Amino acid sequence: MEKESIIKGLHPLEIKVLLQFTRGEKLTNELLMDTLSFNLGQCNQVFSWLSQKALIKESQREKHVFLEITELGEEYHKAGTPEECMIRLLEKEGPLTLPDIAKKMGIENKDAGSAFGSLSKEGVLLMDKEKRVCIGDCSGNKKMDVLKDLIASVSDQGQVLLDSLTEEQKGIVLQHSKKRGSAAGIFKIAEREKISYSITDDGVSAGKALKERGITGEEIGILTPEILARGEWKTKGFRGYNINVPPSRVLLGRKNPYVNFLVDLKDKLISLGFEEFEGPLVETEFWNSDALFMPQFHSARDIHDVFYITEPQYAKEIENPYLDHVAKTHENGWETGSRGWNYSFDRNFTKRLILRSQGTVLSAKTLTKAKIPGKYFGVVRCFRPDTVDATHAADFYQIEGIVLGEHVHLKNLLGLLKVFAVEVAGSKEVKYVPAYFPFTEPSVEVHIKHDVLGWFELGGSGIFRPEVTKPLGINVPVLAWGLGIDRMALLSLGLNDLRDLFTSDIEQVRLRKRRNSYAEN
Repeated sequence: MEKESIIKGLHPLEIKVLLQFTRGEKLTNELLMDTLSFNLGQCNQVFSWLSQKALIKESQREKHVFLEITELGEEYHKAGTPEECMIRLLEKEGPLTLPDIAKKMGIENKDAGSAFGSLSKEGVLLMDKEKRVCIGDCSGNKKMDVLKDLIASVSDQGQVLLDSLTEEQKGIVLQHSKKRGSAAGIFKIAEREKISYSITDDGVSAGKALKERGITGEEIGILTPEILARGEWKTKGFRGYNINVPPSRVLLGRKNPYVNFLVDLKDKLISLGFEEFEGPLVETEFWNSDALFMPQFHSARDIHDVFYITEPQYAKEIENPYLDHVAKTHENGWETGSRGWNYSFDRNFTKRLILRSQGTVLSAKTLTKAKIPGKYFGVVRCFRPDTVDATHAADFYQIEGIVLGEHVHLKNLLGLLKVFAVEVAGSKEVKYVPAYFPFTEPSVEVHIKHDVLGWFELGGSGIFRPEVTKPLGINVPVLAWGLGIDRMALLSLGLNDLRDLFTSDIEQVRLRKRRNSYAEN
């Protein structure tokens, strides 16, 4: 009876596999696509169904790690890397300033700065007394030559086994692969599993039974007007219908657990006397970076790689006196007691429109109208071209906040961080790690421990530097932090992957809601 039930419940895709293959054959996606003209999705689905019914079993699993080229890598293969192009330009025209190099190469100033930074470390390029870039010792070009050969090899072959590379090549690959904090990346590392299956004794038996009954997998499953009009119903068989299938469940609507988490977090901060701030998703380079004392042409800018807006590209204006004060602070330190970054501030580049990459942009804007003393926070949606994994996303939320006052200090900041880590995220273990951010000094990262993922960074914090606060009209200490709300929710809701917060699997959302209700009771 059980065997009869399995046969009646077989999908046409399963039937075709059981009829086509027998014991001892190695079933793979490639074999099914070649023999039965299945697409990849159908192959995965039929293997899943047959495995659940124990009609096939996994016979072999091989894991391979490949190196593949990105679109950016293909561009570099055709035109050369920025480093190669920079050297060619300097060989042709002689010493140039970084802004002139960026203009002639048709790239952003910060990209020219990054290319110069990597070459200057090797002594290939130097900066003369007139702040012009000139060629130094070209014998340090070895890494660039290895990178050039790698790009050509991977582009030509499509993919290369990572294990086939030398240790030197692997180091260069890791440096130029898509990862957090980098640009788009020249390479991407892809892990592939190749799984093969074999038919079980039950599968062989089911295949014989299907042949005896004359079942082909071509039976009609849905009766349509076209089938009736063509008369096909007269000559073809029909799939069986199960009238004992239970009716659909009646499901009541509930709030998403992550939405509840965000609402509870806002309520908690408001009850502590914080005021909420908000702002647009599209920001200027000025507020996203320049107002935070991040130099325009320095490679440190890469830690906040951004999505650029194509139309319109620039804002009409930046409000004064903030633009003038920030520009002078970058150039010579203005009235902050700093020497600044000692370069000519680009007032056109600062108007460039982007999707905000960090919540601190709203903290900076709030300083222009903040009360002293004051406490402010925001639940801020941010965007960075990150590689998506269990703890990273390209579209994510931060809890951003500032506290202003004559007597606030580092201990106050550490206490607030502990509230977020323990009271909000529910972490049992917390640690603080010294960090560097261009806009805070001292700077601190807070880390929490997940039962499965281990230690990971919750976010960064610190005390705003005078170069940030004074140009925006603030002359008291300002505590600042930007923490990953998604990561807090990861721990608080008992999840192991950030992507589960935004899953399209409604059953997982219902289960999570049910588990959280039990925990609260």
